[in-house]
Amino acid sequence: MAPHRVVALVKAPQSTFELGCAASVFRGDDYSFGVCAETPGEVETTNGYAMLVPSGLRALDRADTVVVPGWLPIEEPPSAAVVRALLRAHRRGARLVSICSGSFALAATGLLDGRAATTHWAYSAELQRRFPGVRVDPDVLYIDHGDIATSAGSGTGLDLCLHLVRNDHGAAYAARVARRMVMPPQREGGQVQYRVETTPSTDSLAPVLDWATERLAEPITVDDLAARAAMSPRTLTRRFAEQLGTTPGQWILARRIARTRELLETTDLPVDTIATQVGLSSAVNLRRRFHAAVRTTPSAYRRAFRSSRG
Repeated sequence: MAPHRVVALVKAPQSTFELGCAASVFRGDDYSFGVCAETPGEVETTNGYAMLVPSGLRALDRADTVVVPGWLPIEEPPSAAVVRALLRAHRRGARLVSICSGSFALAATGLLDGRAATTHWAYSAELQRRFPGVRVDPDVLYIDHGDIATSAGSGTGLDLCLHLVRNDHGAAYAARVARRMVMPPQREGGQVQYRVETTPSTDSLAPVLDWATERLAEPITVDDLAARAAMSPRTLTRRFAEQLGTTPGQWILARRIARTRELLETTDLPVDTIATQVGLSSAVNLRRRFHAAVRTTPSAYRRAFRSSRG
């Protein structure tokens, strides 16, 4: 099969980090990655140097996924030509994706009207003011509608891109991409954005998260996690909210679902055996939890995403 074509639409001053998020994830034999601009040539970046972009907007006509990795300044609306190119790509079936302030460009097309969308928390009020038809959610990491997806601040672009890769090729494939990048394999889109108003602890939860991940088959309670972290359950719950934007119970369930996806893709194990291995106790419980999280059944997921890569 031909590789999935990803094209990033850049604009001066372009954030190299946000562009790099997409370029780093969408690489390898299954993806091709390119960059275009409304006016080809040198495009200034936020880091003080220019990059050479040889392709114009017609590159979007050949894209399977269009990424807008930021749109600065946010006060400057996209031109009519850019809006037409994005709409043309969407009508053709391309997936439109924004990172951080890139949501302003997608909102200008009208495609987000009546839909939930997100952006960097510092821009959310302005996005809502400029585009009242959009249901702006300033708290989540990313929102994916299938044909169009938006992410919050810069780093969440990695989370969204990994989520899209997971949808394209399955959890095991996305986990390999994440390991290559030394990234956590999955952060759910509904997790809250970190904001400067909060004061998260500098104490990392990584050791207790690693400990729990290695013991998913066992019953794990908040008290168990708290004891391992040498803190009270109340303090642990607060640290989870600060650092991960979720509760200990929700985090454990998300890890169990992620492990279930990998086992469905890479093994022939029956569902009841997988349920035992991931700590979901029974096939009935696994099916219920899996359907609530992934919106499909384990058997349907296995058929769709069974890995042939080994």
